[in-house]
Amino acid sequence: MTRIVHRTIAQQYPVAARGEGIRIWDTAGKEYIDASGGAAVSCLGHSHPDVLAAMHAQLDKLAYAHTSFFTTQVAEELGADLVEHAPQGTSHVYFVSGGSEAVEAALKMARQYFVEIGKPERRHIIGRQQSYHGNTLGALAVGGNMWRRKQFAPLLMESHHVSPCYEYRGKRADESPRQYGERLAAELEAKIEALGPKTVIAFIAETVGGATAGCVLPVEGYFKRVREICDRHGVLLILDEVMCGMGRTGTLHACEREGISPDLMAIAKGLGGGFAPIGAVLVGDKVFEAFARSSGLFQHGHTYLGHPLACAGALAVQRVIRRDNLLANVGRQGEHLTRRLEARFGNHHHVGDIRGRGLFQAIELVRERAAKEPFDPAHKLHARIKQRAMARGLMVYPMGGTVDGSKGDHVLLAPPFICREADIDTIVERLGEAVDAAIASLPRS
Repeated sequence: MTRIVHRTIAQQYPVAARGEGIRIWDTAGKEYIDASGGAAVSCLGHSHPDVLAAMHAQLDKLAYAHTSFFTTQVAEELGADLVEHAPQGTSHVYFVSGGSEAVEAALKMARQYFVEIGKPERRHIIGRQQSYHGNTLGALAVGGNMWRRKQFAPLLMESHHVSPCYEYRGKRADESPRQYGERLAAELEAKIEALGPKTVIAFIAETVGGATAGCVLPVEGYFKRVREICDRHGVLLILDEVMCGMGRTGTLHACEREGISPDLMAIAKGLGGGFAPIGAVLVGDKVFEAFARSSGLFQHGHTYLGHPLACAGALAVQRVIRRDNLLANVGRQGEHLTRRLEARFGNHHHVGDIRGRGLFQAIELVRERAAKEPFDPAHKLHARIKQRAMARGLMVYPMGGTVDGSKGDHVLLAPPFICREADIDTIVERLGEAVDAAIASLPRS
């Protein structure tokens, strides 16, 4: 009998025994292709020898030192490495232990920035509907997934939300993608003006929609207009690239493709590749300088921030990605993944949309394709697909509530950067089988 509070209490989970490359084996000897990197985490797959060697070397020197007493060489090296390859205007890094912590830190940094520069009246955060920024209370508050927020709503701080950039469902037939993006930008500006421009702290958004939306790409020009609006009103732009960043979409940072730089950016997952818990906030120069010139501190902290073992693992991950030119492989394999998904699902009666970039792609399931009608949420189609994929030795990342937090199903794919064309072929083949089997299992209406 387990003494762990598992994510789903009644579920019997296989026991993971070992991992190598893009595969995991359980204690019964069953092999699984990790086609989602867990939750878009394992960018180098499992048991990469160079990363393990770097972590072993760090353990031989120092496992832990609290950051109120010391910095460490490995943390300093990782910080310098991240800033060197960060979006323009980034000057510093703040380390945490994961994505939710990174978002929490970014929110507090944004608020403290305005206190430091003498504008404490700024208090509002604007996010987007159907976004996901983490499960801690601050991250949950600015996130827009209604199912996750509902039962905790009395505990959440006030926040505000505008429409997501969700072309498949949001763009009108009489709009071009650019016109759609302009309409969304106008909605954001109207929200800022309604709240009072001098009261708004920040706008937070996932550069590419992740877990709750399924790899939703911004339309061309959307984020440039968002950046202009934020600048005009003195509002900070926080980008959440916890899932979509650190190479997942084919560039180190997803915002590179949008031609913008944020004031603060949350990263995690692919930063450390799952070898140890780590996340970070990339901090813009103006935010850091406001702290340095005024109070001289960031009023925040965690016991394990800047953990030497985690920093050693993350630094090794980033060096392997550059040494082995893996971002180029993400681009190549991403193009192959798109081709294979289009071939398998492009005419599928129950796949309404295929979307994403690089090795971060998803399919959205619909009951009726022409009307884009989702399946009945009671069927839990996403869970059925996951179960049947696992039976076929395939790990994917399905999710429900795609449309509005209640209705809709999608399946997200985020295989390791080291995958090959043959791996992609097998992933799509098994996914197709799992989707068809799951749909066939639904009760007839």
